[in-house]
Amino acid sequence: MPEGFSFDIIARDGRARRGVLSTPHGVVDTPAFMPVGTRAAVKGLTPDQVAQTGTQIILANTYHLILRPGTDTVARLGGLQRMTGWNRPMLTDSGGFQVFSLAQLRRLDDDGVEFRSHIDGATLRLTPEASITAQNQLGADIIMAFDECPPLPADPAALQAAVRRTLLWARRCRAAHQRHDQALYGIVQGGLDLALRRACLDQLVEIGFDGYALGGLSVGEPPPDMWALLDAFADELPRDRPRYLMGVGMPRDLVHAVSAGVDQFDCVLPTRNGRKGYVFTSGGTLRMRNACHRDDTQPLDPECDCYTCRHVSRGYVRHLFMNSEVLGASLVSLHNIRFFQRLMQRMRAAIEAGCFETWKADFLSSPAAHPREEPR
Repeated sequence: MPEGFSFDIIARDGRARRGVLSTPHGVVDTPAFMPVGTRAAVKGLTPDQVAQTGTQIILANTYHLILRPGTDTVARLGGLQRMTGWNRPMLTDSGGFQVFSLAQLRRLDDDGVEFRSHIDGATLRLTPEASITAQNQLGADIIMAFDECPPLPADPAALQAAVRRTLLWARRCRAAHQRHDQALYGIVQGGLDLALRRACLDQLVEIGFDGYALGGLSVGEPPPDMWALLDAFADELPRDRPRYLMGVGMPRDLVHAVSAGVDQFDCVLPTRNGRKGYVFTSGGTLRMRNACHRDDTQPLDPECDCYTCRHVSRGYVRHLFMNSEVLGASLVSLHNIRFFQRLMQRMRAAIEAGCFETWKADFLSSPAAHPREEPR
């Protein structure tokens, strides 16, 4: 691994792993959940507030930062950590997922992707080399190879084409990477095709990366199909390197993935749902605009130790949402991130205690594991 990096597994229980990832900006206990700061900010929260949730690493989005303020500007401001005041580990994605989600705004070939900015319509081109150069300028501890992420379901020809291009671009990303203080992860594609995933992984390992990510999941397939793929494949990723499942964040999905051997996760779910007044709790999901919370003096979650749950009531949080006060979104986002970090802490403790599968069964039978589509 690069200078200043190490990854050590300190406990195992079945395929579940408890590790420590060391980076130039600090350590990350794994399994780890990374809140998403799309534009180098976790919406509505200060870096100190994010740190108080137990978060050790956050994600920023290369695509959005290329558009605004521009990676040259970030570099002149000292890189992401210095610019944001988050002097802790960070990861940047390659921008690929955002580009490929703009299906009506882009044109794809083996060299890269030409797309129109969703901000002003300007035509831009992103190649593997450009993505790596941008991430080198942003300066995150961990950066990602540029890949093609097809939606699911996808026909076999589309999946094979995406894997071919992902591998072509992976080689170019590895060659373009210039900094020795950033870890570069490769991304395994292949949809739900286990043989195609294995073929992709074999070639990525041959190229050589500092960590390996599973991309192209939670993009339209039923959750049980994703769990089956993870169960069959995740533990085949190199055992001495971090394993990262990209863009997955439902509590039950995280637990299934940790059981299969995954170490890192990211998702917008805690803050995106928080801004809408949707609250993750040990007793299930709350919707703060519902009238039943008007006079409720309970905390959001009696089992939670976050600032919101220690200081304010459900009734007050509902009042904030009903009056469009931005503090409501901040308080719920703060709680939701803490909910996810407490979940990761409990999984790490269960792995260390050698009782992960028992803990998993108990959790998956609890209301916390199954947020309803329409929370109460």
